[in-house]
Amino acid sequence: FGLTSQARRAAVSIPANIAEGHGRLGDRELSRYLSIARGSLRELETHLNIAQGLNFLNDGEYSRLHAITEEVGRLLFGLF
Repeated sequence: FGLTSQARRAAVSIPANIAEGHGRLGDRELSRYLSIARGSLRELETHLNIAQGLNFLNDGEYSRLHAITEEVGRLLFGLF
């Protein structure tokens, strides 16, 4: 349960930081919040790796979620 909660918080943090960064004035602030969002994405990926290692996710579930995080990463990188 704790791992699920942490993963959810990291996942929600990604778009929240993107939105907050866009609401700030200036490219420097936007860049800072995009960087925080990228950190949250890496945190989420780590939670998924741990969940797979503990057999909380089967290979198919992990592959699907990993593909989504990769796509989010590409989209996020495009915002920089």
